[in-house]
Amino acid sequence: MISKELQDICIALINKEVVPATGCTEPVAVALAVAKASSVLKAKACNVEVLLSANMLKNAMGVGIPGTGMIGLPIAIALGLVIAKPEKELSVLDGITDEQLKQAKDIVNEKIISIGHKEGDTDKLYIEVNLEDNSANKVCVILEHDHRNISFVQYNDKIITNNRKPEKASKINDNVTEEDYPLSFDIVYRFATETPLERITFIEKAAQLNREVAEYSLQHSFGHTVGLAVSSQEGKKYLGDTVLTDMISYTGAACDARMDGAPMAVMSNSGSGNQGITATLPVWTFARREKSSYEATIRALALSSLMVIYIKQKLGRLSALCGCVVAATGSSCGITYLMGGTKEQISFAIKNMVGNITGMLCDGAKPSCAMKVSSGVSSALLSAILAMKNKVVTAEEGIVDNDVDKTIDNLTAIGRDSMNETDKLVLKIMTSKQ
Repeated sequence: MISKELQDICIALINKEVVPATGCTEPVAVALAVAKASSVLKAKACNVEVLLSANMLKNAMGVGIPGTGMIGLPIAIALGLVIAKPEKELSVLDGITDEQLKQAKDIVNEKIISIGHKEGDTDKLYIEVNLEDNSANKVCVILEHDHRNISFVQYNDKIITNNRKPEKASKINDNVTEEDYPLSFDIVYRFATETPLERITFIEKAAQLNREVAEYSLQHSFGHTVGLAVSSQEGKKYLGDTVLTDMISYTGAACDARMDGAPMAVMSNSGSGNQGITATLPVWTFARREKSSYEATIRALALSSLMVIYIKQKLGRLSALCGCVVAATGSSCGITYLMGGTKEQISFAIKNMVGNITGMLCDGAKPSCAMKVSSGVSSALLSAILAMKNKVVTAEEGIVDNDVDKTIDNLTAIGRDSMNETDKLVLKIMTSKQ
């Protein structure tokens, strides 16, 4: 039986990584850093410089900003200046008023914002904000490693905060880091299946919040309307009305809304709203369609969510590997569990996912992410079906290993290390378009 101490650690980790976020987390993190700088400067900025790592640029260029009807970084930066409430963290853009939006648009039109690539050796998640007012007061804020981690604050010559260090194991709580209790497939499985049910029912809130966004999206027209297309008359004619189309419709719809800037929060996972959506909605939709018990549904959601956290710990917050590969792998685990799968069969589902969609690259956050998410959901269900038939990609095939944790290591090494050159080329293509 999993120990009470390990249960506590896993619960704290989920509570740390599964949090509400309004809007795509990359531009929101930029808005958060700007809001912090604005709150320190206090006066109106006359010059705004934002320097970003390549991955941050890539993921913030083409996504809708909640409540604005606009795309990209300038309006997110301007809203951060106006709102100036860093205590709201990833909900900093929640509840924008008409007056705040007008002020932000005026700032964009003033052409005082410059956005650039931070050269040199930085973390893949790096944001630097430099503000100056008419009295020559200056503020510098750096956010790095984590979408909420403001590591450096300076006002003129006074350093207010300096927690800048090389990336290290993230804190789970005040006394424990992720290095103290590294996750494994065995720990994730035992936590989800052995922890007393009443201790993990909180995970239901993640599915509920994301379901509300999906249902809202299905009543409107966001992005490429992937969710609506699948559930439309044409979608049902050609794709059918099945558990798979239900899963794609809900998951795609939530992603449609989030990427197009719908003014609603989603429950993110490991710094990504799309990962949170893909870790929860396919599992919840499958459970609803198949009339799974409440306990089985909760345990499947916990299994999926913690599996995503485990893989992301190894992969990193941002990478050239599409996050839906990770999140859909978590979902496949949850779906296999709901099908009555054993621990071994759930490990088969992971290997099937790694053997199938490892190569899906991330070319930035944008409305078409809903299409990639849909591909991940399809693969998740297929991998689960094969796993239940004891069919699995073997160690003789590609990067899959006999050991499931080693298989995950192989997946994350590719996304974290070997695809760095791919990342550079993707950004070059994105920034060179006429």
